[in-house]
Amino acid sequence: MKMAMIVAMDEEGFIGRGNQLPWRLASDMTRFKSLTEGDGFNSVIMGRKTWDSLPDTFRPLPERVNIVMSRDTNWQAKGAETALYVGRAIELAYAEGSDECWVIGGAQVYEMFLDRVEEIHATIVHTDSSGEVRFPDWDRKEWSEKVVERVTADENNEFASTYSIWTRG
Repeated sequence: MKMAMIVAMDEEGFIGRGNQLPWRLASDMTRFKSLTEGDGFNSVIMGRKTWDSLPDTFRPLPERVNIVMSRDTNWQAKGAETALYVGRAIELAYAEGSDECWVIGGAQVYEMFLDRVEEIHATIVHTDSSGEVRFPDWDRKEWSEKVVERVTADENNEFASTYSIWTRG
């Protein structure tokens, strides 16, 4: 099973503000849906705050196994599998027969999985100081970057952005 991370961050590494994304980028949302649904049967792993931030109409994220990390042993939600620790989240994805497992946030969950993923799909939003929550520090020297797409700002994309895939090694 492939393990990957998908994140959008500004040029300073900010990923969120007020438990929401700090910008609106239609191109990034379309890519997120396409990648995390994939051609096969995929899982997404997220923290409980990320789960809570999803609009009701998209919770659970359709066509994917939704695995939510929570320290609350009593936490439950319709359409979500709960995991208390990293190994359990991965075990749930395997048990569901997932082809790919996507870590989708937030910051604490990204940090917990950073050493377990083989790819990081990162959209850099060309703005700064747009949030209060940052993607964890990571040693980019251990990774190689392939720029895949550059998107200009328009009526559907609040800011210009660059989408890259980082692979370990």
